[in-house]
Amino acid sequence: MSIAPGPGPGPGPGAGAVAPGPAPAPGSDEAEAAPMASAASGPKAAARRIAAAGALVARAAPGVLGAYALFTLAAGALPVVTAWLTKLLLDGLARGASSARLIGLGAGLAAAGVVAGAVPQLTRYLRTELDRRVGLLAEDRLYTAVEGFAGLARFENPRFLDRLRLAQGAGGGTPNQAVDGAIGISRAAVTIGGFLGSLSVLSPWMTALVLAAAVPTLASEVAMARRKARTLWEIGPVERRQMFYSELLSSVEAAKEIRLFGIGAFLRGRMLADRRTANAAKRAVDRREAVVQTALGLLAALVSGGGLLWAVTAARDGTLSSGDVVMFVAAVAGIQSALTTLASEVARGHQALLTFDHYLAVTRAGPDLPLPVRPVELPPLSRGIELRDVWFRYSERHPWVLRGANLHLRHGQALALVGLNGAGKSTLVKLLCRFYDPERGAILWDGADIRTVDVAELRRRIGAVFQDYMHYDMTAAENIALGDLTALDDRPRLTAAAERAGIHPKLAALPYGYDTLLSRRFFMESDKDNPETGVVLSGGQRQRLALARAFLRDRRDLMILDEPSAGLDAEAEHEIHTALRQHRGERTSLLISHRLGAVRDADVIAVLEDGRVVEQGSHAELVGAGGRYARLFALQAAGYRAGAPGEPALTGES
Repeated sequence: MSIAPGPGPGPGPGAGAVAPGPAPAPGSDEAEAAPMASAASGPKAAARRIAAAGALVARAAPGVLGAYALFTLAAGALPVVTAWLTKLLLDGLARGASSARLIGLGAGLAAAGVVAGAVPQLTRYLRTELDRRVGLLAEDRLYTAVEGFAGLARFENPRFLDRLRLAQGAGGGTPNQAVDGAIGISRAAVTIGGFLGSLSVLSPWMTALVLAAAVPTLASEVAMARRKARTLWEIGPVERRQMFYSELLSSVEAAKEIRLFGIGAFLRGRMLADRRTANAAKRAVDRREAVVQTALGLLAALVSGGGLLWAVTAARDGTLSSGDVVMFVAAVAGIQSALTTLASEVARGHQALLTFDHYLAVTRAGPDLPLPVRPVELPPLSRGIELRDVWFRYSERHPWVLRGANLHLRHGQALALVGLNGAGKSTLVKLLCRFYDPERGAILWDGADIRTVDVAELRRRIGAVFQDYMHYDMTAAENIALGDLTALDDRPRLTAAAERAGIHPKLAALPYGYDTLLSRRFFMESDKDNPETGVVLSGGQRQRLALARAFLRDRRDLMILDEPSAGLDAEAEHEIHTALRQHRGERTSLLISHRLGAVRDADVIAVLEDGRVVEQGSHAELVGAGGRYARLFALQAAGYRAGAPGEPALTGES
């Protein structure tokens, strides 16, 4: 069960055994071109987003959500109850009602006041608890989805990174805001319904006037919400650049060069320029909102003032009682306030849903690489790995990095890959690890296309040190154990890997040995009174630590070493390559290095140039052939042989 490679630069290989990926995949240029258009695709889409937000909140805290909804709706009915109790009490006083009735009405008002004082505190606590619980679940789901992206393409797509940044900010808060908006709308509807019923008894035409005045408010709030959401998306790249500059100005990694080159003011200027650009966009939205809100406020004041004059006139003529006037004033004020709240909740909920759309897009993005419907079993490597006519480029707008590369790495063989910068060596490694798929051709593992096997199982068979290796702000033991978490509590395995990498003496001499934190960014609980105990390793020591992580995966079928000794001094480089030779033994390994002396003992050396393998053979064979490898080797060796004037020539070779 495999995929036949494409015959040269024609259409890509067939993928009968592979489920097609998303079309277009979220994070692709097509999917990111018009995100706000998809976010505003009508009431059905909005209903689906509300349902998704509600399901998330209900899953995170069903009891808290129920209590919050109950108290919120009770708060909506409270103003109507209070207005009616006040009207009845005033009318009772005017008509000489019995003491028992008056006392009962007074007690009811007092109870309403107690509830009015307690409900906001309870709802505030419940809302905060919802934020905590929903934020935890939303973050778990978001990063579970991100962890499921098997490849690297989405992490290199600026538009998808903008969407991911918005999703990170939206996940914890916007589901609650959407649900809170729905509950707030229900609360406002309860208040409006109660007061409308009361007001319609007093004056149907005034009821119609108050409702008519609310229509522009509702429409404008929704329009402003859409504009805000669109603005947030449009200024995303600007804010991401601003964040980049701010991180540069505050990071220890950049501090040396910024101070040495005196570029702090330059970077700060760019950061502030991006901040001003973002502020200008937000200011335009806020200014428009202020103008609209002021006009709507004046309209509400005119309606309320006109209604009050009518009520006073009606009371003077005996049409309304004093209680009716109080009810009228409370009803108009309550309806206007509730309508404003309703419009605000609709707008807030609408904006939250538009933002929540980014969260849904990330969590529902699905695989970024085509996954096999029925994965082929991946047996231990016995024959070898073959690249067959592999073509690859990072996008249609980029040039080809690999142009029909053919390479055969036999089982138990140590193959070295050399070439100039940009020849495609590190890209080839990414394809072997299936961070990307070839656009044409195939990579075969014992004859099986790696696209037909489970990607997690493939990677469990590979150990690697990447050229851009990571350092983790964790303890020394944890830094090594991340290479194979089954060894997290196996100190002898960690120590053995560190010894192979030549870093054991350094780690053992740290203040807490392997349990020392290798960072000054945080501190351990035991050192909270003395954060200076965190240790920062040198660049070469960090590289040895990365090698120890790779050595921990010594039971893997394939070991990839991408510039494993770059940045090390000559003695350390010799130690590392001696350890690597001993470690490789009969294992299958791929070694990439610019230092040709480090690869001369490999079983096969392949020269990559312009995306193709142009030479293969042993060191002696390639030197004897007098081709590209021989020329590169001679250039490096000459640098060691030719001493400065007056100095003896060096005889060692690169």
